[in-house]
Amino acid sequence: MRVKQLILGGARSGKSRLAEQLAIDSGLEVVYIATATANDTEMAERISRHQTQRPTHWRLVEEPLALAATLEREASAQRCLLVDCLTLWLSNLLCLQQPERMEQELDALDAVLPRLAGQQILVGNEVGLGIVPLGELSRQFQDHNGWLHQRLGAACDRVILTVAGLPHVLKPSTVVL
Repeated sequence: MRVKQLILGGARSGKSRLAEQLAIDSGLEVVYIATATANDTEMAERISRHQTQRPTHWRLVEEPLALAATLEREASAQRCLLVDCLTLWLSNLLCLQQPERMEQELDALDAVLPRLAGQQILVGNEVGLGIVPLGELSRQFQDHNGWLHQRLGAACDRVILTVAGLPHVLKPSTVVL
């Protein structure tokens, strides 16, 4: 069964916890694709905390940039791929300051997502509900993040917005989970 889900929410909204529960409920082998990089002590602590909360039998793949290639390599009918998170992936690409590389990666994700076997759960931060940031890089990020979510929202079977730990289904799936 091929199911693609997009889980959005603000910081500490419960989106990762929901995504992890959906991965468990899939009954499939889970491959957790982490996009974060530990550039400072605080981020290293966050990553460590996330790792200790996940089931130990899940396989971890760390990939900060080449997400589409990783999804293509790891997808199978017997697997659930959980990507956490799109926001950090997009930040990594934006900080490269190579617009052509970012567009290549976004286009590759668009191309690969429809043909992936198995289940995919994509997690991202919804950052477009607040004020427009003052800095140019922050505004670029907010714009690209919104456009990414629109692209993925159209491509996914199910889209859920998580607020205060409560999931709100924005796009119902025609697939029974």
